Amino acid sequence: MAVLLSDGVNRVELRPLRYQFAAVRGEPYDDNWLVIGGAVTTPEGGWSFTDPCLLTDEARRVGGWLRAVAAGTVAVSGPDEEGDLDPDTWFVEPVLAFSLAERRGEEAVVRVHLSLEAAPPWHRDDDGADVYQYAVELRLDRGALLRAADQWDEALAAFPTR
Repeated sequence: MAVLLSDGVNRVELRPLRYQFAAVRGEPYDDNWLVIGGAVTTPEGGWSFTDPCLLTDEARRVGGWLRAVAAGTVAVSGPDEEGDLDPDTWFVEPVLAFSLAERRGEEAVVRVHLSLEAAPPWHRDDDGADVYQYAVELRLDRGALLRAADQWDEALAAFPTR
């Protein structure tokens, strides 16, 4: 099961694939890294990635964030004074992040920030200076946001905190 965010122009599919380490090592931090698979399609092109970029507790925040956007409780954020994007939901590994670009009634424009291993091949920056600066924007209605949150939570059910 994957979470699918799509607005007919852009498409982001995210899927928890497995724990980074199959065997429990007794180290709470290492035992809970999830490998996330992603497939992205934009007018610029398409690409995919696989990376151990979310801890189990971080992954659970994604569904909650999508529900909060649907409920209208996430604030819109724009670029800072230097023009840089600063996501409101980010994680230990700066590979994925989320922010809200716009809200109009029942619709929201969600940004999925894709950095380092998740960035498109033509936008990868080896020194990490562009972390969070590449984002795919998706215009989604309340129902699509709630479906995506449910899909994500269902996919995570197979990956409890160890």
